[in-house]
Amino acid sequence: MPAAIQAALLGIVQGLTEFLPVSSSAHLILARAFFGFDSDKFGLAFDVACHLGTLIAVVIYFRREIARMVGALARLFDLADTDARLMWLIVVGTLPAIVVGLLFKHQIEDHLRTPSVAAVALALGAVLFFVAERIGAKTREERTLTFAEAFLIGGAQAIALIPGVSRSGATITVALLIGLRRAEAARFIFLLAIPVILGAAASEAPKLLKAGLGDTASLFLIGIVSSAVVGYAAVKYFIRYLANHSLDVFAWYRLALAATVVIWLWRG
Repeated sequence: MPAAIQAALLGIVQGLTEFLPVSSSAHLILARAFFGFDSDKFGLAFDVACHLGTLIAVVIYFRREIARMVGALARLFDLADTDARLMWLIVVGTLPAIVVGLLFKHQIEDHLRTPSVAAVALALGAVLFFVAERIGAKTREERTLTFAEAFLIGGAQAIALIPGVSRSGATITVALLIGLRRAEAARFIFLLAIPVILGAAASEAPKLLKAGLGDTASLFLIGIVSSAVVGYAAVKYFIRYLANHSLDVFAWYRLALAATVVIWLWRG
């Protein structure tokens, strides 16, 4: 398969799975393992480039909310202001991922980016989806979130650094457990993802600049564009979907994928 097509396919996988609660990192790892994609060309740096594409997608989709928060900088310490308060909720919710990323980044990259880890995390996440859907009240609006709850959701986002957990899956599970409506939860967790994705891209940028992209620059561009286009559609329609549907379909998909990985590993 030509490298350009591999790059486009991985970008599409990233765009779809970054915002759907099925784990983009697990899908990228499994796609490389199943189909034998070149791990040198399509390694962690390529994953980060695809994450940049999904960052572009979510920034464009939430451009009005972001513009309002930027406009609220002059009222930053007025917690009665909805947009200023939302900024602080995002800041508080981002802290756990920053701490965990700084302390355990290398351990996660070196030891946990494997199909077996992804399979276990996919299955456990599916079980939690079923639990959250059945015991979460799903009646609260985003504006009722407390800072402690934002930190708790941020903790779930930090755990999602483990491949297979899923950033959107872990955070929406916690959001449902504390009673948020599905669509409101999705909106907050996607806004919460922006600084973390930006931080991940920024942390890898010096390595990319030092090493140089050489003949892989076009592949990275293909990955970024494809993940951005597909990611925008995924955000748009996932939020609409959650307004009237549960996470059960994603839970069953995760279980099926985990079982497929186990069978694939067992058969060598």
